[in-house]
Parts: sequence; C-alpha cells; structure tokens
Amino acid sequence: MKLKKVTAGLLAGMMAMALIACGSGESQNAEENAVTEETETAAEEKAEEAGNETTGDISGTVVITGSTSVEKILAEMKDEFCAMYPNVTIEYTGSGSSAGIKDTKAGTNNIGASSRELKEEEKEDALKTEVFAYDGIAVIVNPANEAASDITVEQLCDIYSGKITNWSEVGGEDGEIFVVSREESSGTRSAFEELIALEDAGGLASTAAVSEGNGPVQAAVAENENAIGYVSFAFIDDSVKALTVGGVEPTAELAKSGEYPLSRPFLFCYYEDKAGEAGKAFLDFALSEDGQICVEDNNGIRVD
Repeated sequence: MKLKKVTAGLLAGMMAMALIACGSGESQNAEENAVTEETETAAEEKAEEAGNETTGDISGTVVITGSTSVEKILAEMKDEFCAMYPNVTIEYTGSGSSAGIKDTKAGTNNIGASSRELKEEEKEDALKTEVFAYDGIAVIVNPANEAASDITVEQLCDIYSGKITNWSEVGGEDGEIFVVSREESSGTRSAFEELIALEDAGGLASTAAVSEGNGPVQAAVAENENAIGYVSFAFIDDSVKALTVGGVEPTAELAKSGEYPLSRPFLFCYYEDKAGEAGKAFLDFALSEDGQICVEDNNGIRVD
C-alpha cells in the first residue's frame, strides 16, 4: 500500500514537473515570438522611415545644360542623387557655359551650369546663381616638352594673341608653338581669356586651333610635342604636363586661396519657378556633404 502511495506520489511529481517545463517552454516561446515580432516591426518601421526619407514624394525630370568642365562632377552627383531619389531623372548636356545660361533664360532647361561668373549682360534680378565648387584652369603641354615648366600670365597672353610664336621665346627649345584653345561658348575659354587679359591684346590669334571640350584639348596637346592648351584641373593626367603659372603649382588648395592665378567658380543658374521641386532638391544636394564629396572625388574644390 505504501509502495503504491509512493509510486503514485512519484508519478504525480513527474507530471507536475512536466507541466511546469511545458508551461515554461510555452512562456519562453511566447517571449521569443514577442521579441521577434517586436524586432521585425521595428525593422519594418525603420525601413519605411528610410524609404520615406530617401525617396520622399519627389519625382520628375531635371534638365541641366552648360559647361563641359563640370561634366565629371555632375556625372557623380547625378548617380548619387538618383540613388536617393529613384523617381527623379537628371538629364545633362555639355554645351558650354554660355549656351547653358542662354538655355536657362530661354526656358529650355531647368538649371544652367557655368564654369565662369555671369557677364553683366547675362545677369537678371530673377536669375539666381549658386556656386557649388571652384576650379583652377591648368596650362598644359606635351610631356616631351621638357624645357617648359613655368609660364607667366603675361607670356600666356602673348602666346594666345600670337605675339609669341616660338618656345625659345619663353625658355623652351626651338619650335613653333601650336596653340590650342576652346570654342567661343566655352566657360573655360571665357574665364581663361579674362584672367590673362587677352581681349586687351587683340583677342585670340587666328592661327590658334579650336577644340570643343576639355577632353579634345587634352588629346590635342597629348598628340603634339609643341602644343599648349588649357583645361580644367579635372583633366590633368599622365598624358599631359601641367605648367606652374608665375611659379605657383596648379593645386586645389592654391586655387581656392587665390594664390594660383587661373581659378574660377563652378555655378548653377536658375529661375525659382522653373527649377521645379526636383531641381531645387538637386541644388540642395550639390551643396550637401554628399554633393561636396562628389566635387572632391573629381578634383574640384569644395565651397566650404
């Protein structure tokens, strides 16, 4: 009888323990499920917040035309901006600063890109401008032209006006200088000619070769041992040699400080009512930290 009672007691104890263990397991599973659901909900909320922050309600197409000097910077800005706002399309056409400004005034773009300050006759009270970077204009020669290393602003004026025609006149080897310039609508050309006071010397020599875009100028100089040209800092590479100007190296720091003689701004021009919501968002992005990183990545000079 006692054995039965003991056995019954043991069985009852074992059942109680099983029930407790089961209850504990169910409680633990419930807690784990609750934590999992809470984590998933929080993750979904964060993802939704990130999605709203990234894409917002902004959509549409932003048309930008103008300077070819800003092409590399704008290409990266476009990619970064459109990754943040996938419903926005940025269309950029490099047509020269003057053309970009004219397009803005004619209403055929949302934003014009210029690699020079606006001229007095181009300015309007309603036409806004925003500097998003600075740049230096590098004077380049062929790497085989070893004797040429430094040049003055005055010598550049004499070369581009046709007064100086041989490298021997500026400390180089005997050889006729092959002068390469840019097309008339180029902001780089306008800035360069203004900085060397070329107009006062009679303007560009009729014998100068004219190339459309920084890339073609770079290529022309790379192919001719006696060539000289000028390009945006972003186009300095091993295919050409950049000269010092007045003994000053063509670096971003020296251009921003004003020590380098040939420097200029990169800017956007636009009308408030024509830029559109997407255009204004892009203008804000250009001045943001992410936008300024795009400037740095492409050898431009930050505005801050």
